[in-house]
Amino acid sequence: MKSPNKRTERKQTLDTKGVYRFLRYGCVGGGTFLFDLGLLCIFIEKLGWNPVTAAGTAFLLAVSLNYIISRSFVFKGTERSLKQGYLGFLLIAGTGLAIVTGGMHIMTSVLNWQYIVSRIMVSLVTGMWNYLLNLHVNFRVAGKHL
Repeated sequence: MKSPNKRTERKQTLDTKGVYRFLRYGCVGGGTFLFDLGLLCIFIEKLGWNPVTAAGTAFLLAVSLNYIISRSFVFKGTERSLKQGYLGFLLIAGTGLAIVTGGMHIMTSVLNWQYIVSRIMVSLVTGMWNYLLNLHVNFRVAGKHL
């Protein structure tokens, strides 16, 4: 049986580290998404906000918390300054905000779905969108496994 060469071993190590980064992102994202859902419920149930406005506001607050945690826990090794990275993060989050509010409008106003179910469905798209753009564009750590 042929033994793997060093390049194959290195590629497997990099892939494993990439999987661990994605899992860390999933943990951070899951935690901040729960924070997002908590805020969403407060805004709608206690303050009487419209679901689209509530979802947008909760998303922006949660994504800011996500940035703070992700910068040191998920995207270690970024060479971008805190200010520059946060600006890039907000630009990416802005597109995520459009997906969240647009999706919430369609699901709650047009399809009459329950707001929690709608927000969970929309989060699947925005979570992957935010991860890939931050990995490749904002933090620029794709392929760097620290």
